[in-house]
Amino acid sequence: MAKVVTFGEIMLRLAPNGYYRFFQNDQMQATFGGGEANVAVSLANFGIESLYITKLPKHAIGQAAIDSLRYFGVDTSKIVRGGDRIGIYYLEKGASQRGSVCIYDRAHSAIAEANARDFDWNGIFDGADWFHFTGITPALGKNVADICLEACKAAKTKGVKISCDLNYRGKLWTRDEARATMTNLCKYVDVCISNEEDAKDVFGIEAEDTDIYGGKLNLGGYRSVARQLADKFGFEKVAITLRSSISASDNDWSGMLYDGENYCFSKNYHLHIVDRVGGGDSFCGGLIYALLSCKSTQDAVEFAAAASALKHSVEGDYNRVNVSEVEKLVGGDGSGRVQR
Repeated sequence: MAKVVTFGEIMLRLAPNGYYRFFQNDQMQATFGGGEANVAVSLANFGIESLYITKLPKHAIGQAAIDSLRYFGVDTSKIVRGGDRIGIYYLEKGASQRGSVCIYDRAHSAIAEANARDFDWNGIFDGADWFHFTGITPALGKNVADICLEACKAAKTKGVKISCDLNYRGKLWTRDEARATMTNLCKYVDVCISNEEDAKDVFGIEAEDTDIYGGKLNLGGYRSVARQLADKFGFEKVAITLRSSISASDNDWSGMLYDGENYCFSKNYHLHIVDRVGGGDSFCGGLIYALLSCKSTQDAVEFAAAASALKHSVEGDYNRVNVSEVEKLVGGDGSGRVQR
């Protein structure tokens, strides 16, 4: 069985019930999620040995976050305990023409104040085949960016493949800060994952003749984006998720994977969204699983796009689907008929 290590911040998610606005009533649902934690859960559900690395306080909320990962079989044995708080984000899910709203309260979280001495990367990567992180993690602070760099160097020394989802977050750092840091980290990355906006926001690489808000995507432009990213950093593969936003409730969704020679596009899915948070992370998890399973470039992007399409029907950050469900959708059964 392959072993994947992911590193990042897991947060407490507080969200009104259903599609209520903030404090429309006096209840909020409390769950957990975060980019790399979501990927770890997807991989565990697909039967991959999944080791998640972070730092969490020793109190009950930190333990509850760990327990949420253990439920899915994620290995939490290397999580560092310490610090005073867990990051929080508040989510108001959008519907129809009203977009979702995400408010962060993550300053001074345990992982944001971690230091390099907290993590023994040589030990963490023993027996590992793959390492995954996102652009959110180094955005938490220079100290965390330095930890990411140490992790990448240790992974390379061990012969571990590295993937990175660029995941630019303008609420965490500026484009200039992101470009400087991610340029340094991407020198170590084998598989780069991006969406319609991240390549532009981080590296200034933009798809021509595309209007993501008007639902117009120029596929030729994304071929150029993938090639430019690969040429700039020497990536083995570049994946791009393609989302046309018709409304907050309805999106068209697909993916592209470039392997240095072939540009492979998945089938397009029309999504009626239950919860879109974690959609990109579920694409990452599906892609990593597919590549570790030695699927072809076309089959890998089909699996990743289908895994993500299914996630949009699942409440919460975590994608609660298995391989057979994904393969069923890849095979063309997206009718949603009752299974008896």
